[in-house]
Amino acid sequence: MTSLPTSTTTKLGLVIDLDICVGCHACAVNCKEWNTGGHSAPLTDTDPYGAEPDGVWFNRVHSYEAGDGADGRTVHFPKSCLHCEDAPCVTVCPTGASYKREEDGIVLVNADTCIGCKLCSWACPYGAREFDVDEGVMKKCTLCVDRIYNETLEEEERVPVCVSTCPAGARHFGDFNDPNSAVSQLVVERLGYDLMPELGHKPTNKYLPPREAASRHAALPEDKSQPKGVLKWLDRVLAV
Repeated sequence: MTSLPTSTTTKLGLVIDLDICVGCHACAVNCKEWNTGGHSAPLTDTDPYGAEPDGVWFNRVHSYEAGDGADGRTVHFPKSCLHCEDAPCVTVCPTGASYKREEDGIVLVNADTCIGCKLCSWACPYGAREFDVDEGVMKKCTLCVDRIYNETLEEEERVPVCVSTCPAGARHFGDFNDPNSAVSQLVVERLGYDLMPELGHKPTNKYLPPREAASRHAALPEDKSQPKGVLKWLDRVLAV
């Protein structure tokens, strides 16, 4: 595990391996447990055992069937804030409650100045914002800022809780500005992919495509601007 960078020019984020994610929802559940007692105050649930349960979840896992016949497979797709370099949620926020930290690139929400107007959720094309109806403010993934910088924890524990809890090892955390970090090397070796890159928001978090798709993608001509196979499928169906 790459240790947490101390440079003021870091770009912290996640790499998620779609090839080995088993869709167990452990990342989502443990994320909610950690944040309910930590940085973000209780993450509410509405009618959890009723006909229309709802609530605040920083991580959500969607499952899709891709392909047909022998080429078909189930792809489990974890989704949370991507901490975009050009974050539209920050641009539209009328009070400055949504902001991007200069020291590590993490996008956060200041609950004291958020007015709950939901403009950020409308601007986010990835559906990563959550409205807390009890508090009347927007909430989102913080990359566990109360954990990754907590020097009372052992160094190997200073990672987002979704990373530490993943039983398949499908989630990785580190500094994308360090070309030698584990996350940077994974992106190069496995053709790490931006979600909906055509939008130009430059998400920090990357996805590693299923290996079959990566092999086909590597075999394409030099112009790789049009992803094929599962990569193309991801572009189409994950705009949610």
